[in-house]
Amino acid sequence: MKYFWLFATLFISNFLFSQTKIKGQVIDFDTTIPIAFAKITHDGKTITTDWEGKFAVDVIVFEKPIIASYKGYYDKSAYAKKSTALLLIKLITNSKERKAELYTHQKVNTIIKKVIDNKKKNQPEHVFKSFEYKNYEYLKVSANPDSISSKIDTIYKRNLFGKQKIKLDSSNYRFKKLVEKNHIYQTEKVNLIQHNEKGTKETILASRMAGFKQPLYEYLGLHLVSYSVYENPFEILETPMQNPISNFGRKLYNYTLIDSTTIDNRKVYRIYFQPKKLRANRLRGLLYVDAATFAVAKAHYRVYGIVNINAYYDFKYLKEHQIWFPEKTVFNVQKGTNTDDLKILGSTIQFNNSIEEGISKNASDQAYLTIESTPFDVAFNTNFVISEPKIKIEVPESSLSQPEKYWAPFTKDINDKRKSNTYISLDSLSMASKIEHKLFLGRKIINGYFPISLIDVDLRSIVKYNNFEGFRLGIGGVTNNKLAENYKIGFYGAYGLKDREFKYGISPSYLVDKKSETWVTASYSDDLEEIAQTSFATDSRRFRIYDPRPINISTFYNIRTSALSLESKILPKTNSYFSVSQNYIQPLFEYTYVNNNKIYTDYNITSVQFAIQWNPFSNYMRTPMGMIENEKRHPKFSFQVMQTLPDVVENDFTFTKVDFKTFYEIPYLSGHKSSVLLQAGWAFGDIPLTHMYSIAPNNINRDAILQRITFAGKNSFETMYYNEFFSNRYASLQLRHTFNKVNLAYKIAPEFSVVTRMAWGEMDNTEKHIGLPFNTLERGFYESGIEANKIFKGLGITAFFRYGPYQLPRFDDNLSIKISYFLDLGI
Repeated sequence: MKYFWLFATLFISNFLFSQTKIKGQVIDFDTTIPIAFAKITHDGKTITTDWEGKFAVDVIVFEKPIIASYKGYYDKSAYAKKSTALLLIKLITNSKERKAELYTHQKVNTIIKKVIDNKKKNQPEHVFKSFEYKNYEYLKVSANPDSISSKIDTIYKRNLFGKQKIKLDSSNYRFKKLVEKNHIYQTEKVNLIQHNEKGTKETILASRMAGFKQPLYEYLGLHLVSYSVYENPFEILETPMQNPISNFGRKLYNYTLIDSTTIDNRKVYRIYFQPKKLRANRLRGLLYVDAATFAVAKAHYRVYGIVNINAYYDFKYLKEHQIWFPEKTVFNVQKGTNTDDLKILGSTIQFNNSIEEGISKNASDQAYLTIESTPFDVAFNTNFVISEPKIKIEVPESSLSQPEKYWAPFTKDINDKRKSNTYISLDSLSMASKIEHKLFLGRKIINGYFPISLIDVDLRSIVKYNNFEGFRLGIGGVTNNKLAENYKIGFYGAYGLKDREFKYGISPSYLVDKKSETWVTASYSDDLEEIAQTSFATDSRRFRIYDPRPINISTFYNIRTSALSLESKILPKTNSYFSVSQNYIQPLFEYTYVNNNKIYTDYNITSVQFAIQWNPFSNYMRTPMGMIENEKRHPKFSFQVMQTLPDVVENDFTFTKVDFKTFYEIPYLSGHKSSVLLQAGWAFGDIPLTHMYSIAPNNINRDAILQRITFAGKNSFETMYYNEFFSNRYASLQLRHTFNKVNLAYKIAPEFSVVTRMAWGEMDNTEKHIGLPFNTLERGFYESGIEANKIFKGLGITAFFRYGPYQLPRFDDNLSIKISYFLDLGI
């Protein structure tokens, strides 16, 4: 008998230890999105995957399949081996059930509805008259050294002619050594968050960035994820998404009640949500809902796509207030399914393009970005005053120079030795590579200037070309802060090689108020301007290596201007401009204007102009360097009015011009973006053709298509010929959708856009304008096309076709093919 128990024990032990636990994950075949709560069946037993699509199953007989199944997909059988580290099961969509919608059960649907209905009872912004707290935020870009291969590879690269280059690649080895010692990058800040009936404001109390004596102010205003789980739209990487706990969100998401658990000794429901369209890259995640108050007690969010994003919200239950208040937020970004280079925060974190299957050992693929936010010193219903609530973030100069002892209480992770090493290593790296100086140059260049000693040279004044002046060579600039902070002098001079004329201008300015950035400027210029162009005085000066439209323009007028102007940001979320000017105008083409039986071939116009740009949905921050639009949101509006002054010195005409523009851009997490540009103008009174509207044409009147190939403009009508249409009132609409880059060949990766443009216009008293024939736009002008931009080294090609009432008889006259060029400054 004693041998029987011995053999039985050995048999059971052998049986138990012959089992192998196999870990796996179920994903969508096409999108690689994990499939949550799929059924896993093996040897007659069924389990379900977790919300990340992961599972673990005990396998005894490896010849028996592991079967994965989920509604809307074909079942998939997979076989594991004892050596299998991770069994990846890819389910293929069942086309017959592809449109089948997942339905939410009534019980969990009721819970979600109560969460939405009780928002105001659970949001601190609605519960308390006021509250404030300090917040410590730590950002790091790092990688796990163990996940990086230290192997030095031999790599083969093709050039444009198909030949191969062979070289040793030690980048992974060097990257592994780097992240063993310190993080790639890190920065910290402490801010004060205050909320009352006037709104919410953030004040930076302290900040430091590895490698920088002064922080990047753009980062201090960066919100990669929404502060509140109740916000709608909910923002991830500054991209708005429908919140799953919103009325409209209920139409987009399916909810599953998994179980109940406890947090802070309170019962909470654990609810999983995912898009009803399973392959959509909307939010997925887990909500922990208080069973009594229906408040969110914890939340995990995920987005799978070109990057994989994870956001974790932890809350603490405050018994005295009966509310869940934020305790900690963690935001994590890793490489996803992108096959293009991907940059976040400039080049701080970069993922190189990769299409290999399996677990990549590429150094850049293993990098991740993490932001941790921890509130402390929370106070409710205190009395405080929020000054200038329209300015959402305040960065006082004192926050830039906090001593080392200030940061000591926040260094809680004593095991993270890489943290302190990062500051030392990056500080020396910054000094060696002059990162701060490069960023200083970048800010100047992106606005069109290059600093040389006391002067910022205007890069756009050096060389230009148009059909009237030919090559226009010149020099221009403005004095900078090294000379003085409260005044500056702008100037330029140019010479046209074709018209053999000098042009020049000077504009001294004085800073009236630093806080509102109010400048008063006096100016004088003698120059050329394009006929009937529309420009907004408040438009920003963004750098372009060339301006393509004027290249083929030949109808200019000479304008000598004396002006006094005022520019200010005194009104919240606006940039305003006011000027008084006297202009002598001489058309440089055959033109006569007949007004009140008097003939004009040149004339004087004295006028006032008021312009304002209003960005009501953007958020602004005030820094020692000035105001910054830290959260650029749309739509944006521009408005300006110009009025001539009758009976004032040397003014020949009385007329009014009113112009309006709005721009709306919608970014998507997929990398696509859509935009709408609506523009309109109305001029009435005695108006010469030079001050009418031509709606930015960009096509030259030549017979052959190849002869009309020039450079495409930014928002110009590519099939409309120069001087073809003029109006004194018009409206135009432009619609654009831009897709991700498409890799076609070696370094050939165009970015495709589809564009539609349309315009309507009318002209009063056409008989007053003699010498330049033109048409009007009463019936509407239409063109559509496709742009393949950035094909190679910034160069691209566009093709547009003209149709509708003003379509021309010959097919090829309606077709426009242009070259596009985009300069990537890398900043």
